[in-house]
Amino acid sequence: MLNRRHIRVKVMQSIYAMDCKPQASLPAEEKFIDESLQQVYHLYLLLLDLMVEVHAFAKARQEKNAKKILATESDINPNTKFINNQVLVKLASNSLLQDALDKRKLKNWRLDDEYVVLIYNELEASECYQDYMNSGETDFKEDRSFVIQFYTEVLAPNDKLYDYLEDKQLTWLDDLPLVNMAVLKRLQKLKPSSPESVLLPALYKNEDDRAFGRELLSQTVGHDDFLTKEISNNTPNWDKERIADVDMVLIKMALCEFLKFPSIPVKATINEYLEIAKEYSTPKSSIFINGILDKLVKQYRKNNTLKKSGRGLQE
Repeated sequence: MLNRRHIRVKVMQSIYAMDCKPQASLPAEEKFIDESLQQVYHLYLLLLDLMVEVHAFAKARQEKNAKKILATESDINPNTKFINNQVLVKLASNSLLQDALDKRKLKNWRLDDEYVVLIYNELEASECYQDYMNSGETDFKEDRSFVIQFYTEVLAPNDKLYDYLEDKQLTWLDDLPLVNMAVLKRLQKLKPSSPESVLLPALYKNEDDRAFGRELLSQTVGHDDFLTKEISNNTPNWDKERIADVDMVLIKMALCEFLKFPSIPVKATINEYLEIAKEYSTPKSSIFINGILDKLVKQYRKNNTLKKSGRGLQE
């Protein structure tokens, strides 16, 4: 589920934090990265579980209305299309999902159930819900399309939910776009015959990705003096104080990848850090960083300093 850009962002944040904290330590930051990346998966599980709880709330409300003393015709014979939605039923009955939530003690929507009611009320008032409930016959494909629409138009953009997630875990704000894409990707893959595991992807693509963040952190921090000197020698018209702190961190990480990660192509490294700079640094940072990295790559090639192998040989 995680991509390397997201891992690089976590490493960038850790190195930046170390520079701001006089008592920072590498083991503590390694632990922070591990915990922060695990929180990505927690957020993914919680957003799936929120749909499960909204579905359960709707079902419980229909059952309660049917037992009213002065029940109306619509209370006694309600439109059950939403509670019978095959995708939501599949989510609600997924034992692997419930096991994963229980293992991590993620009970947010049981404790803060007002957000379940909030999302359901917004869903019920939405155009996509009205169209779905009035469309007549249904099938799995239509149910899946509706759930995707529910997620993209009602749940994901909800400002109050966004504020709640920010209050619960600050790192979730950076994680949210990645997690939203992961949820939608899994929903799009869902079929009537899909096993429960299709909704529970591995956090890391492989063991190399699992080790990548820790290695990038330790190598960049461990060679900080060398990397600082490399930047200083190649930015003669810039005082260190004039370079944005985030830019310094990103350049150091990129140089570390050039020199210490032979399997990562130079072009891939440059593209990744330019994109991160566009999101996390100043408007002109990507241009500045590109100039420094391009100059150093040419120098390293001339000196035969770059030792790339495998995929790293690709340009």
